[in-house]
Amino acid sequence: MEMLTSIGPLILMFAIFYFLLIRPQQKKQKAVRQMQADLKKGDKIVTIGGLHGIVDSIDEATIVIKVTDGSRLAFDRAAVRDVVQG
Repeated sequence: MEMLTSIGPLILMFAIFYFLLIRPQQKKQKAVRQMQADLKKGDKIVTIGGLHGIVDSIDEATIVIKVTDGSRLAFDRAAVRDVVQG
């Protein structure tokens, strides 16, 4: 019983740490991976560097982005931060 009272707060702190920090981060990473997997030609995107463009073509690991001046740039799929609506 004494051992349970000494280890109990440690287990409680770990459980709180897990539900407040680790689990939400895992959910966010899963949503980002899903968004990057669902990319399709014509999507308006923003890269992690802040570049805005439209997906011109998609390969297994890379995408080609068409920017406003007509040039095309190749990026890794992981470089996509967000898909912009509209």
